[in-house]
Amino acid sequence: MLKETRSILFDHRRIILTRDFEYLMVEWDEPLTVLSSALWGGGLRKARRLINRHVPKDYCEDDPRQEARQWLIRQGWHIGETVALLTAARLADAQVRVTEGYRFHLATVVTAGVSNAARAGKAGPTYLDYPRPGTINMMLIVDGELTYAAMVNAVITASEAKAAALQELKVRDSEGDLATGTTTDAVIVASTQQAVEGVTHHYAGVASPFGQILGREVYHAVRSAVQLAQERKGEIIG
Repeated sequence: MLKETRSILFDHRRIILTRDFEYLMVEWDEPLTVLSSALWGGGLRKARRLINRHVPKDYCEDDPRQEARQWLIRQGWHIGETVALLTAARLADAQVRVTEGYRFHLATVVTAGVSNAARAGKAGPTYLDYPRPGTINMMLIVDGELTYAAMVNAVITASEAKAAALQELKVRDSEGDLATGTTTDAVIVASTQQAVEGVTHHYAGVASPFGQILGREVYHAVRSAVQLAQERKGEIIG
């Protein structure tokens, strides 16, 4: 069981990462600007708290959003200031990477499991609502200033890096095709919107200073997280 620990991601901002057996949490005293595909608080909004919550593999709620809302209330957290993901992956295997680049700092927090690996662009099961807990969850926390366009671009770059890691590890879907992700992946891009030395990042493609490092960090975090998950299942890969 993961014992609760707290660490500071960026010393100069005091953005705190809490690791608990039931959740990973990133908090800041000021609102972060967040773009996400989160179950709770998804879309574009301001938030002080980012959660990646562990649930059992057999988690199956008729209304997972309402269940998530009630869980947050029981924890005593302001639901209007929180963005929350779900995962059945082991939180103890979460990969946390902190780095800096040209006028920004970046923290990458990834949990991963690939039991429901899938390949984008081919036919497969479809769902009208949230089918299962997310299996590759990425929380990308940026100390710097990003345009909204750059935040969307960051989602693209992170997804490409995730797919590259899975393909290098030869992760396959149920039909044997190389996977690009899983059926329930989720991503959070959160920014302090505090310009470093007056620089605003307008791009996050793989040839931009921000996007290149973002892609690298996501690639390595996803690769390590998936390898850990597969090793636990006795499927040594990579």
